[in-house]
Amino acid sequence: MFTINGFGEATATVGNNQCPSEGCQLSPETDRQRIWADAVVPGRKLSTDLSGFTQFQLWLGANYDLGGGFRLKGMLSQNWRDGSIDTPGFVRERNLALSHEEYGTFTVGETVSRTWQFADFPFGSNLGLSSAWAGTGAGYRNLRRAIRYTSRVLDVADGDMVLEMTYDRGSDDFKINKPRLVELWTHYGKGDLSIDAMYQDSRNGSPSAFGAAGFYAPFYDPAADSRLGESGQSVALLQAIYQYSPKIELSGAVRRNKWSGAYAVVALDGPPVQFNFPFNVDWGGTLNGVANPGYPARSTDFALGARYRMDKWTFSTGLVYIGKASTDNPSERGQSNSALINTIGATYKYGNGWEASAFAGMIHYRLKGLSPLGMPSNATINAVDSRVTKAGNWFGVGIKYNF
Repeated sequence: MFTINGFGEATATVGNNQCPSEGCQLSPETDRQRIWADAVVPGRKLSTDLSGFTQFQLWLGANYDLGGGFRLKGMLSQNWRDGSIDTPGFVRERNLALSHEEYGTFTVGETVSRTWQFADFPFGSNLGLSSAWAGTGAGYRNLRRAIRYTSRVLDVADGDMVLEMTYDRGSDDFKINKPRLVELWTHYGKGDLSIDAMYQDSRNGSPSAFGAAGFYAPFYDPAADSRLGESGQSVALLQAIYQYSPKIELSGAVRRNKWSGAYAVVALDGPPVQFNFPFNVDWGGTLNGVANPGYPARSTDFALGARYRMDKWTFSTGLVYIGKASTDNPSERGQSNSALINTIGATYKYGNGWEASAFAGMIHYRLKGLSPLGMPSNATINAVDSRVTKAGNWFGVGIKYNF
């Protein structure tokens, strides 16, 4: 009736072209969409540094047979990174689900989006691309007030299909800029081919290019509601994994991001004065009488990967391209930049849940300057800051225990 499972992992990574521990950004706590986050410390020298990372994930599940084909399920899970809750203010999963073998499953509560879940695992993590693929783009990960319907497995064209719709209304405290999120997911599997198609459309979450962000409200204080402008973003994602042979697995994905933009405005007078969460702003400009306007933007990203299994070994390589953005913003906010991330890795499974890994990777930016608009920060990937260098490399080792 009750289940407990999870994993813990630790890695050590050596990377070049790293900013010192105090960082390269002059205002280190400021979001990259604010213009005062653009400046870097003059003369800050890059170095080769050793960094460590730990992660712990726990799932607590309950499953009760109600009879007549009905089951009641509960899930509670949380993730900790380097000893702290991954997303403060959010529980990874805290939900109840009522399922029937013919009618499907209704789930209510806190959960994660499919656009993040399947981009992270198995696609991204199997290729060493979790941050590069699941942690970028226009989607949201954490859903706090979700209602989800998942169909039973359907027999379609000699394959298995699952259809799903999720709705999240976000915070009720915002009466003008009311949040809402809708997500659709379709899975199709036939033989050695597995395809996942996902679409997420949202209004009035906190504007971002961080695929692991939480969806709840446009700002943390509803007192700012009347000063905020409506904003929205959406993501369409198609991923495929093909088992070419018992040893060789191939994968590919394409993602289309869309942002409405969000103008910059003082949300709370303070002291201190606090700005809203703007996106793709023409700082100092005006549009239709609006100061510091936010402009719509679109971008397309791609990912490829391959894995080779040999006894207890699995070797992998992956590639992510974060594309340039199309926008009418006359100011440069990273829309002209792109990034190419490539990884290689080897994993050895000892058995009894233990596995060890070695990995290496590189990132190359098209331009030295603000990072691509589809990235949440200027140093998203292994602290390689696009404002001070166009490229960086890293390698490391890790150990993981699954239980």
